[in-house]
Amino acid sequence: MKGLVIKTVAWDSAASRLGVQPGDRLLAIDGKPVRDIIDYYFFLAAEAPLLTLQRDGHQFQAESFGNTADVLGLGFSEPFGRIRRCSNRCLFCFVDQQPPGLRTTLRFKDDDYRLSFWEGNFVTLSNCTRADLKRIVTQRLSPLYVSVHTTNSELRAEMMGNPRAGRIYDQLRLLAAGGIALHTQVVLCPGLNDGEELERTVADLVSLHPSVRSVAIVPVGLTHHRQDLFPLRSVNPREAAQVLDMVSRHQRECLKSLKSRVVYAADEFYILSGRHVPPTRDYEGFPQLENGVGLVRRFLGPWRAIEKRLPPETTPQRVVIITGVMAEKALRPVAARLNLIRGLHVDLVPVNNRFFGPSVTVAGLLTGRDILQTLEGIPKPDRVLIPSVALKEETLFLDGLTLGTLKAAAGCPVIPADSPNDLIKALRLKLLRRQKKR
Repeated sequence: MKGLVIKTVAWDSAASRLGVQPGDRLLAIDGKPVRDIIDYYFFLAAEAPLLTLQRDGHQFQAESFGNTADVLGLGFSEPFGRIRRCSNRCLFCFVDQQPPGLRTTLRFKDDDYRLSFWEGNFVTLSNCTRADLKRIVTQRLSPLYVSVHTTNSELRAEMMGNPRAGRIYDQLRLLAAGGIALHTQVVLCPGLNDGEELERTVADLVSLHPSVRSVAIVPVGLTHHRQDLFPLRSVNPREAAQVLDMVSRHQRECLKSLKSRVVYAADEFYILSGRHVPPTRDYEGFPQLENGVGLVRRFLGPWRAIEKRLPPETTPQRVVIITGVMAEKALRPVAARLNLIRGLHVDLVPVNNRFFGPSVTVAGLLTGRDILQTLEGIPKPDRVLIPSVALKEETLFLDGLTLGTLKAAAGCPVIPADSPNDLIKALRLKLLRRQKKR
């Protein structure tokens, strides 16, 4: 049965006054079938929309005089219905490299263009039909986040284990012609889509600007659970430097001709090659922050301002700052500066990822048990700061350990922190007042 099952009806809303109840099913709006919450919002733009509902097997209609979702006041139990599964068999798929025993939700491979629009998930478009692309354009589902990897149709079909994956450039051109904004990514696999292939891919994507707003290049992530999978290796420092040289060249060319840099490299390339991350202005609003593009600069930018206002001393305390191996280099100067404050002792502790393997070095993939095991080997601090990105749903680590369990085992407060302001608050530092400019 299609439509959306109503979970909640807001008090004193238009739907409440129409007699709509939780458990009713919304089938259509003005005769148009409601497939998901996107249809719900889109069709409600009509003046006085007519709702077709079902209760206990019987259909009835109600005319709403409020033509916005907020006025109507409905909430749904499954706002997207059935989520589309990924139909690819990517040579580099991270889900295929996960250890056994993880939660079922972590093994579900979604590839749903609706979630790309709604939540910013990256999708491949491999399972999109022409009707899907038409809907994207008609309903203005923009921006979309698309995993491209390569515009070479044969190579993409091979890398993604799906002959339909080779249509990507035609799909992107169709969406671009329809005015859809696109943020794209290339997961770089040495020996497959690097070198000349990467140059071709970047050039193809840049040619679709301004619809293609950004192109992010990120290094492939490999765990030590790759049994019987395609042989891949990580990007090495020399290759990271080559990628950055290429990105810099494309940025200069794009700035000159398009007034935007368009092409960006993930932070890992800078840290791996030993180069400084670019200044804030070079990220042009951080269009792919969630993809690890600019996270270091996003932290260091505000830190520079806060650093000038740090107090000379504070209440004696010993604090451990947990981070991933990759971010340790970027955070060393921060820890060193904090340790100049009298009474404050900060230990910056990188955690080796035993869960996924030592080649996984980002903070967002740290697990609760790895953090706990690391803490067991050092003197007990007054408090522990952990990266917020390691937590899912604010309290749960990837390995299923909860933040509460970690706190109890650590025997001290464990505080998630994301920004310099979080850091200062967790350390209970009173910043000096800003000096007025004369």
